[in-house]
Amino acid sequence: MLTIHAAALLLPGGGHAPVPGGAVAVRDAVVAAFGPYGDLAAAHPTARVRRWPGVLTPGLLQRDAVRLLEEWYFPDPREAGALGTEPLTGAALDALGPEDTWRAGSVRRGLHRMLRHGTTAVTAAPTTPPALLTAVRRSGLTVLGPPASTGGEPRLDPLAGAGAVADATAARLTAGGRADLAAFDAPDEAALLAAGAVSCVATIAAGRLVYRGR
Repeated sequence: MLTIHAAALLLPGGGHAPVPGGAVAVRDAVVAAFGPYGDLAAAHPTARVRRWPGVLTPGLLQRDAVRLLEEWYFPDPREAGALGTEPLTGAALDALGPEDTWRAGSVRRGLHRMLRHGTTAVTAAPTTPPALLTAVRRSGLTVLGPPASTGGEPRLDPLAGAGAVADATAARLTAGGRADLAAFDAPDEAALLAAGAVSCVATIAAGRLVYRGR
């Protein structure tokens, strides 16, 4: 089945100009075409259409994924009263006790937080524990090679510090390429960079809607 993902502004990357009223046609797990919504709708009149507010981009690349999953604890919502809702690090992390009592749940929730930030791919070094890589792949994320970190403190937002959205995407849009997309509730690229990836309203990995915020 073919689905057209449409937004007020498409940022294809790869040197392609922004497309106001742009869209991406997705067939199964790959990009069939991208460009102005009117052109794609005319070419595929029976396609299902998903409309997203703001900006549509290729999926984002999380370079700190391994450190985030190993060095942060992502609380269960049921723990909010005792631990809060933000990730724990440092001494607060050490106070949790033996890792085998909380690691698996934290990794699962951490991966979901990444999907909520428009992430569709992560980097990982060859030394990354196989069990962690398995969890990442099961979540729908693609694992790429090094560099495995941005350096400094790990950041959940792939757009943090980026000078352009293209700097934070895993790949440019390509017909025939894997359909990894992210939609953000921001009117343009400048506003998106200012708001950060927390403004994500949908993440599509290999053509599958893996996160929807609205």
